[in-house]
Amino acid sequence: MDARIAAARRTLGSRVTILGHHYQRDEVIRFADVTGDSFKLAKFSSKSSADYIVFCGVHFMAESADVLAQPNQKVILPDLNAGCSMADMAEIGQVEECWKQMVRLGITNEMGEGLTPLTYMNSTAAIKAFCGEHGGLVCTSSNAPGAFDWAFARNAKLLFLPDQHLGRNTAHNMGIPLSEMAVWDPFQIMGGNTPERLRKAKVILWKGHCSVHQRFLPEHVDNVRAKYPGIKVVVHPECRLEVCEKADDIGSTERLIQIISAAPRGAKFAVGTEIHLVNRLGKDFAKDDKMVITLDDSGCLCTTMFRISPQHLCWALENLVEGNVVNRIKVADDVKHWARVALDRMLEVKTDASQRVFAKAASGLED
Repeated sequence: MDARIAAARRTLGSRVTILGHHYQRDEVIRFADVTGDSFKLAKFSSKSSADYIVFCGVHFMAESADVLAQPNQKVILPDLNAGCSMADMAEIGQVEECWKQMVRLGITNEMGEGLTPLTYMNSTAAIKAFCGEHGGLVCTSSNAPGAFDWAFARNAKLLFLPDQHLGRNTAHNMGIPLSEMAVWDPFQIMGGNTPERLRKAKVILWKGHCSVHQRFLPEHVDNVRAKYPGIKVVVHPECRLEVCEKADDIGSTERLIQIISAAPRGAKFAVGTEIHLVNRLGKDFAKDDKMVITLDDSGCLCTTMFRISPQHLCWALENLVEGNVVNRIKVADDVKHWARVALDRMLEVKTDASQRVFAKAASGLED
């Protein structure tokens, strides 16, 4: 299989670019031209000159690549079943109904005067387009605090979709008290809130989560520290607030890698994120005498990301060699326009201030 993939890759040459998300299995990511988190890959895809972008990730990532791609480029997802449970937790009809209720309550108007909609990268193109059309933008875990600053510069309140944990951690670390946050449950009347609660809230959090990161619990931090004295706990901001508060540092996937890379020889880390990445880091940094383990021994993999296999990648590439484009991801033009607006705004938001916010929170310092 490896030989067939390599042969197809050589035949296609510069006509194809393979993007690999960090959570991909080793057998797939070894063939990626570029590896990274969703923010890094989104930026790269916007600058690629290849005819074909083969995205080894999940559906919403391939959608974003298509939104940012040139008209002549085609984006391919090796397995169409590679979705994201978090993205599925915010359906466009639900978000539109939520917005109508905000308008009826006088919290905002149709164009977003009063409330800025902000969506995490882990959302459908339709949700990104909604945010773009209503004066909002997209963010990633890398630049979420910067995106919050951008949103608050325009309105006093924001609606954050679809990951409540990233939204709560970001707001909390920026000094916004939990009493000024409300959670919107799309399956309850008025999201499970009173009108007064929604009017008081500075941040309205959609009730969604990452099934991988939500599994990490505060006791996992206590247990790993008891077992390995001196170990550093670093976690992704999609984890629960209670876990992030106990951690030594918090950061996006790229930042977690940077933290471990910059540590001295002999350092020990327990990492709260997807198991494929953690295992890969453990192998890569063993040569520097660094120990990298998962925060929870029974932590699960990202099952949807795992769907991309060498067989799927081989099939997609060999079809391209034969002139057949399979599993193309194509976003409708009307959705693409406003999603592009939201993504372009995201690419303008700087990440340096964002990383300082999370670093300060993890160090226990107060603003």
